[in-house]
Amino acid sequence: MKEKVVKISEPQTPKEFEAYYLVRYETLRKPWNQPIGSEKDELEDQSIHLMAVDENNNVCGVCRLQFNSSFIGQLRFMGVLESAHGLGIGKKLVAYIEKKAKENGIQIIILHSRETAVPFYNKCGYSVIEKSYLMWGEIQHFLMSKTLL
Repeated sequence: MKEKVVKISEPQTPKEFEAYYLVRYETLRKPWNQPIGSEKDELEDQSIHLMAVDENNNVCGVCRLQFNSSFIGQLRFMGVLESAHGLGIGKKLVAYIEKKAKENGIQIIILHSRETAVPFYNKCGYSVIEKSYLMWGEIQHFLMSKTLL
């Protein structure tokens, strides 16, 4: 697998957040004909947002760390542009989010993975806890977790 040169950072400016949310929409909502705005929820201001930016300063991957308790975090809204699949971007985002989680006292990260992404998260050290919900009647999700050491 060829790694792509990317920088992982937290969006800061309105322009960076616009690009961040666009990738979230394009990867996680648009393919299922969901409306613009459905890529956001009420916890945006209380979460840590991460984005992968390529050598041309284009956002190619995103994810969010949500704080569910003082020691449990949740990885949410993970998306990598299809043109950047297989380049190690998702792996870098997960590693960075785990670092940010540890810095914030998080000991366990949970996530709800789409069925197609379960093997990816397994490779990152996450284990399936149970089948969780069916999104839009067609995308099966699985609750997964990882204890951070």
